Amino acid sequence: MKTFALVFVHVTGAVVLGMSACHTNPKTDKRLIGTWKSEDSTITLKITDKQFTMEDGASPIPEDYFMKADTIFTSFEGNQPYTKFVIKKLDERNLSLVMPEDSVAVEFTK
Repeated sequence: MKTFALVFVHVTGAVVLGMSACHTNPKTDKRLIGTWKSEDSTITLKITDKQFTMEDGASPIPEDYFMKADTIFTSFEGNQPYTKFVIKKLDERNLSLVMPEDSVAVEFTK
């Protein structure tokens, strides 16, 4: 009976870890997904259902992200602290995003 309980606990733990590792971001607004360009064309933002990639002259680094309310939290390979981007406006063709460095809103279009 001890062996069965021990095996059951390990299998259940493995299943839970496997399910959490292979999930999609269900709270991602589908309007957010796509390729966005800043108004001055200096920043290209590519957002998929799993990755957030900002190209601004440096080599682009895809980051994992998740959303809470109107804030996008990004991290490189799960490292913390998270980088926060606040969505001020979002529709099918326009995105206004407050950047974390200088708290200035940058306007993007698809």
